[in-house]
Amino acid sequence: MIQARTVAEARAWVHGVRRTGARLGFVPTMGALHVAHQELVDCCRSGVDAVVMSVFVNPTQFGPGEDYDRYPRDPQRDAALAAAAGVDLLFLPHSDEMYPHGSTAFVDVGPLGAMLEGAARPGHFRGVATVVTKLVHVLAPDVAVFGQKDAQQVAVVRRLVRDLLLSTEVRCMPTVRERDGLALSSRNVYLSPDQRRAAPILYRALERVRAALQAGERRAAELEALVSQTVGQEPLARMEYVAVVGADGWEPLERAEGKTLVVVAARFGEVRLLDNLCVRVHADGVEPGVP
Repeated sequence: MIQARTVAEARAWVHGVRRTGARLGFVPTMGALHVAHQELVDCCRSGVDAVVMSVFVNPTQFGPGEDYDRYPRDPQRDAALAAAAGVDLLFLPHSDEMYPHGSTAFVDVGPLGAMLEGAARPGHFRGVATVVTKLVHVLAPDVAVFGQKDAQQVAVVRRLVRDLLLSTEVRCMPTVRERDGLALSSRNVYLSPDQRRAAPILYRALERVRAALQAGERRAAELEALVSQTVGQEPLARMEYVAVVGADGWEPLERAEGKTLVVVAARFGEVRLLDNLCVRVHADGVEPGVP
């Protein structure tokens, strides 16, 4: 595995690979790698000849008082895990590489970036959209893979790829979970033992929604109430939002129909966790879906 720490080094490697006619896949991360990142690499490898992974804790997607300074960083461990996953190039840029002194240009994806997670974390998706655009510009991948856990992020990236006429295919990999249903996340390491035991309540709430949908419930307000009631039974959990939206346009729904997402965010102490359920609702029943 090759490591690059500057934009010039990464571009030189990409140009060399491109000269052979190879197709390139891309897995963007903020490090603190875990088994879900291995799954992302495996998903990315289909149909490409080489895989690039970036490890970059992007300062512009963190707001005041958030965990940028204490976000878990272990570049040596990340490099070892990336190599074991079969990554061909690991791009580990410093902030000055991605945001040259005096940088003032940012990417704004409009209303999609201001709702739900964007409303809870103002400016977050502007930072996400900006850094993803920069990384795609530097690495020019044919395919980029993101995880379903951050479903709104996937939608934001798809929107910027569409609107900015980028040629990268965006893939969404289903959420990878622990045995008790907790969605894998680098922030799970922040959970105390008691909070860790409580955190799967989000998964159980979404599974109750799935059961309700399979039983014929379609009213979004009832589905949202079911999540709120379930999470509310856990003393260590504090709901931030729950919403039923169309998985393509992220419009709020009154009734679950077609490709539907149920998204939820909650805090366990100072630890903020996200989860979601994606389904296809049609006349004959309910099927699993991926955003």
